[in-house]
Amino acid sequence: MNETVTVTKPFLPPLEEYTRLLEEIWASRWLTNQGQFHQRLETALAEYLGVPYVSLCCNGTVALILALRALNITGEVITTPFSFVATAHALAWNGIEPVFCDIEPETMTLDPAKAKALITPRTSAIMPVHVYGYPCRVEAIGELADLHGLKVIYDAAHAFGVRVNGRSILEFGDLAVLSFHATKVFTTGEGGAIVCRTEGQKRRLDLLRNFGFVDEVTVVDVGINGKMDELSAALGLLELRYFEQVRAQRREIVQAYRGLLADVEGIRFLEDLPGVEHNYAYFPIFVDEEAYGRSRDDLYEELKRHGFYARRYFYPLISHFPPYKNLPSASPANLPVAERIAKEALCLPVYPGLVLEQVEAIAHTIVQFGRQAR
Repeated sequence: MNETVTVTKPFLPPLEEYTRLLEEIWASRWLTNQGQFHQRLETALAEYLGVPYVSLCCNGTVALILALRALNITGEVITTPFSFVATAHALAWNGIEPVFCDIEPETMTLDPAKAKALITPRTSAIMPVHVYGYPCRVEAIGELADLHGLKVIYDAAHAFGVRVNGRSILEFGDLAVLSFHATKVFTTGEGGAIVCRTEGQKRRLDLLRNFGFVDEVTVVDVGINGKMDELSAALGLLELRYFEQVRAQRREIVQAYRGLLADVEGIRFLEDLPGVEHNYAYFPIFVDEEAYGRSRDDLYEELKRHGFYARRYFYPLISHFPPYKNLPSASPANLPVAERIAKEALCLPVYPGLVLEQVEAIAHTIVQFGRQAR
């Protein structure tokens, strides 16, 4: 193992700064319905992310549902089984059938070559997922969509702040959807957003997230209550102020893991991609049971026994869940790469406040558990 790794002093945004924002909200007596903090966060996010428009929502799942409705998506949508179940649920809530496509083994994202074979006359869109913050092959997906007249909605829940060759990953597709859940690299506690391309898209999404109201007495569409409240928006403004410091510490933690686990037989992990500015939202390892001597699930339980809570992410595949397992595209024979990766992937703890001693203890447990099997 390479022991020459460091993690700087844990960083957390100052609590007193959020307290001041809460006092300002309380004094305004404006808690929701697109108040000043909501508006300020939309503007700040669009500027930071380098995108034209942002429409804030109460969570990422509602944002996906609204994005599909805003583009009038129907019929079938090609997507990945290797994602959080909200990806498919958003389709189902809109009466759309998910068509599961296998993934690429290098980045665990939707395989454009395999997606091509799944297009039918009922296909209206492709909904890929930037997994662990690693970008999909956006150029290939865009070309495929253009060739067949399909919309592209990116589930970018993991991809906040990711840039490819200087461009935000959120610039690609017709819409891109973010999650700001408490487990995400940028959080508002609960929350999400839709990155829009045009002013018209933004107007429609803002309408749909507010019940379809145009004004106090006029409803023109079947919307829902999908707005973000002022308390969440205030937390987002504070998080955004410190995001680059948080990203830097996450990077140090990931680099520490990579150094400590570099020579462990049967354990592989993802490296940074050329030209990609990563957000280090997750650190997945992949356990080769034959080479490591233990299964991924054995290691998961061993880490938990030591008080280290890793996550089998994503497991099971969405295609295994009862609402979807009987779809023709859900057959394991159609998804060999996703089936294998779902049995191997284990995300290790990565968060601001995780110190080097804890990273070393987690890595030591992984090393020793594998050695004991030999």
